[in-house]
Amino acid sequence: MREPASRSTARFVRLAETGRSSIDLRIDGRPATALAGDTLLVALLSNGRRVRDSEFGDGARAGFCLMGACQDCWVWNEQGERLRACSTPAQAGMAILTQPPARLWPLTPDLRERLEQGAEAQR
Repeated sequence: MREPASRSTARFVRLAETGRSSIDLRIDGRPATALAGDTLLVALLSNGRRVRDSEFGDGARAGFCLMGACQDCWVWNEQGERLRACSTPAQAGMAILTQPPARLWPLTPDLRERLEQGAEAQR
């Protein structure tokens, strides 16, 4: 699970639009905050250094196209629905997972190994 980010460890640091109301959500089971109108990508990167780990073993991902055309920012809700973090609005009470929920998206042995390698590299 990801560690809560301090302002200095977050990938994104908000410089403007700080007056919007704050919303609470959960990322990998941990409390997080975003501002009303933020996308999940902004929420994730304002609360940490990555969106998810690549299932192809090339490390942490932070989004690529930022407009919904690629598949670099997929995250999941607790029900197992895939969401594009770059184009999905963050909503109060959301619970977001940065790895596929194992009960709904079984991990193949090679994917499990790559995710474990990515987690070790994050430490």
